[in-house]
Amino acid sequence: MTGADEEGAAPVTRIEAYAYRVPIEVPVATSFGVMRDRPAVFVRVEDHDGCFGWGEVFANWPAAGAEHRVALIERDIAGLVLGQRAADPEALFHRLSAQTRIRAVQCGEPGPFDQAIAGLDIALWDLVARRAGRPLREMLRKGAPASVPTYASGIAIDAADRLIPAAQEAGFGAFKVKVGFAQGDAQKLLAVAASLPKGMVLCADANQAWDLPQARAFVKAVAGAGLGWLEEPLPVFAPQEEWQELARAADMPLAGGENIVGQAAFDAASAAGALQVIQPDVVKWGGISGCFAVAKRALAQGRRYCPHFLGGGIGLAASGAVLAAVGGDGMLEVDVNPNPLRSAFDGMGGVCEGGEWRASDAPGLGIEALPEGLGRYLTASAECH
Repeated sequence: MTGADEEGAAPVTRIEAYAYRVPIEVPVATSFGVMRDRPAVFVRVEDHDGCFGWGEVFANWPAAGAEHRVALIERDIAGLVLGQRAADPEALFHRLSAQTRIRAVQCGEPGPFDQAIAGLDIALWDLVARRAGRPLREMLRKGAPASVPTYASGIAIDAADRLIPAAQEAGFGAFKVKVGFAQGDAQKLLAVAASLPKGMVLCADANQAWDLPQARAFVKAVAGAGLGWLEEPLPVFAPQEEWQELARAADMPLAGGENIVGQAAFDAASAAGALQVIQPDVVKWGGISGCFAVAKRALAQGRRYCPHFLGGGIGLAASGAVLAAVGGDGMLEVDVNPNPLRSAFDGMGGVCEGGEWRASDAPGLGIEALPEGLGRYLTASAECH
């Protein structure tokens, strides 16, 4: 475990979970589905001494996922955490994963359990760092920088002509567009690449849209565009031989990781050699404990670590903390679509400005309470003690 110890640790006595949904005017489209609102689940953990920490749980999919995650924490997981000493989040992360494995298999829902545990892990790390009076990134690695580079994300290919100039105005110099919608995406992507000033970076995300022949045709069509990476061109369950074949055909790095679960699976993906950019998501699997370990191993294996994230403000701050602690040449993903569940936290856990994420110097993640004004978006809550 990095940084925390038993000294001064008190048992967890309270867990709160909150589901939110924000209506949006423009749906957020991916190749596999459309988000018609922006959900988030935030979780707060408090110990006997009144010290607390905040976390976030993945809730983008399925459409009814946010409220389900709150109920899952309340009815299945909170009882395994209450009474445990909040001293070693990494040990508790592994214990919870083992304790809930049969339940997850029994109901065929390992993902929701992983996601709820990830959010609790983030909250426990925040608590431990707050109790120590240190920013979370410093708890993970002494001397970790306060700022990391970013890239603008969540940009559908058909909205690139509108969203990329706005992101440039905001200071971004790197962008990721979503593809995988239609056969004309390659030509659209080439046009976007040609329109960018020299020195700016363009990446693409297919969200697992293609089989191998389709992906091979796409990389051939965009050859020479100088893409920073192509993300999830194949399903995560595609055979490693297909990923390797695509990597040989592509003139850009392949990226993935938001749908990979467990250190062993990340090791296997790295060993296969196809993925050059490793992208775990702190609110989807692993929290701080799992993703920090994956990130360190990725860098040691010569890969690039660029955390995936498309959620609320707490998860963004946690992603930035891990990236800062790991180091390397990674970039933090920042969704540029309107989302009050992210933007309401600006200046709390950190701030995105001039193409960089500048983390708070306050203890933990720097988030004391949920921003005022989010109450009208609340759809479900639970308090466990």
